Amino acid sequence: MKKALKIVGGVVAVCLVAAAVFLLRPVSWGGNPEAENEEPVDVVLIGGGIMSVTLATYLQELEPTWDVHLYERLDQVAEESSNGWNNAGTGHSGYAEMNYTPEMPDGSINIDKAVKTVSEFEKSRQFWAHEVELGNLPEPSTFINPTPHMAVVFGEKRIEFLRKRWEALTANPMFYGMEFSTDPKQIADWAPILMDGRDPAEKVGATFMPLGTDVNYGAITRGLADGLRRNPRFHMHLSNEVRGLHQNADKTWNVTVHDLAANEDHTIKSRFVFIGAGGAALKLLQLSGIPEGKIYGGFPVGGQFLVMDDPKIADRHNVKAYGMADEGSPPMSVPHIDARKIDGKNYVLFGPFALQSTKFLKNGSWWDLFSSVYDNNVGTMLKVGADNFNLVSYLADQAALTDEDRQKQLAQYFPKAQRSDWKLITAGQRVQIIKNDPEKGAILQFGTEIVSAKDASIAALLGASPGASTSPSIAYNVLKKVFPDQVAGRWKGKLDAIYPAQDKVLNDDPALVNRIRKTTSDALKLPYITVPEDLKGAKDAKAPANDNAPASGNLNSEMQAL
Repeated sequence: MKKALKIVGGVVAVCLVAAAVFLLRPVSWGGNPEAENEEPVDVVLIGGGIMSVTLATYLQELEPTWDVHLYERLDQVAEESSNGWNNAGTGHSGYAEMNYTPEMPDGSINIDKAVKTVSEFEKSRQFWAHEVELGNLPEPSTFINPTPHMAVVFGEKRIEFLRKRWEALTANPMFYGMEFSTDPKQIADWAPILMDGRDPAEKVGATFMPLGTDVNYGAITRGLADGLRRNPRFHMHLSNEVRGLHQNADKTWNVTVHDLAANEDHTIKSRFVFIGAGGAALKLLQLSGIPEGKIYGGFPVGGQFLVMDDPKIADRHNVKAYGMADEGSPPMSVPHIDARKIDGKNYVLFGPFALQSTKFLKNGSWWDLFSSVYDNNVGTMLKVGADNFNLVSYLADQAALTDEDRQKQLAQYFPKAQRSDWKLITAGQRVQIIKNDPEKGAILQFGTEIVSAKDASIAALLGASPGASTSPSIAYNVLKKVFPDQVAGRWKGKLDAIYPAQDKVLNDDPALVNRIRKTTSDALKLPYITVPEDLKGAKDAKAPANDNAPASGNLNSEMQAL
């Protein structure tokens, strides 16, 4: 017995020593190779997704003489989260995302996040419209298309929540034109496959917003990248993986890059580094060694969708219909059945279904999660895991799903769906932020977060949704955080040209909403609705049926004369 206890004790001791050695290991094993350039370049961007490319587009317009280098580990841009097949393609505007509008203990609806999200998406529209006019983005229909957004609920209790949500939102200019209905015929007009074959006794409620959009973020990324390449001061390096980040005494950074095609390393010195590498951003932030990055960990979650491409289905469903997550489920579990247009073809996607993985990127390594754990974040990650049992339970349930289970979930939103109608695809990887917040302690944080060094020489973007749909606002916030003097000074005129209303609150000014939306709608070939200066009676203003709506123009010019 004593011998057995000694053996067990010895094994435990070895494991504890091994764990300590692992957690206390250095972030970087290499030294600081000498840079090949004596004079530092102005900017190095890591990652070829929509975030880095958007920031590069700003910089090219604001400082066209700056020497900017972008490094992407894959052989094309927009092959990870920005790719059209790796996200839901929603232009997140708060129109249908009910998790953005929680019900408070007193029964009121908090719409703050929905207002913030729609405001940021309006900035996205302004930025993309500006780039279309400059010729840096192609024909708008290749990357953004009118696709109404619906919120759909079942049962009297949730219908009442949706009604209160609609009343709260439509009192604001940016949500004017949203309709609410519990009439099965009306809802069927909005989304035929949602109601076809449904039990007539089932209580269904829905809101419908004709100003919603479907966005191909991969197409935007590729378009902006083509525009960047026309500037000889911009340099794109594909199949190049950043493996080292070392700060010099003069606050510049030596960035060591491995050329995957040539199988060789080289080092470039830069005044500023932006880490916009999606799921890989956390590990690169850790590699930088800045104190601001030591409070973070990450939890990877993959996504899967059911894809339907039969025209008999895809051509009948031209809305994005968002449901509600089950009580106690995480926000990432919100079911939605989406009209998508990818490379000119119509699809319907339903999901998401979570995919358990230790990868931080779709094309990443199974060791990604483990290699991101250190002594400074392991406690935070363990506590968040213990505090978020609902997420752990949800992921376990998702791992056990069969095709029959997925078919049953699809039938809740598409009653006549057949198993032969769909195929299962794996979408992108997301890394949820785990943070040791100074005030709240260990938290699992949804959304995106900009982390920058105190000296503003390096910044990283962590997190996920709404992500790509608000990428211009996020990149603009990066500029304000690391280049505050230029934003307030010599860049102000050019930024004002992109965002005429940047210092004003759109949601407080119907006339301003009308002016901005008409301008961006004309440029992007999207519909708009004129908001009355007096919103009294807004709930009585009915948007036209989506099957008769024009591809662009004022939706109330004939049918909603005010």
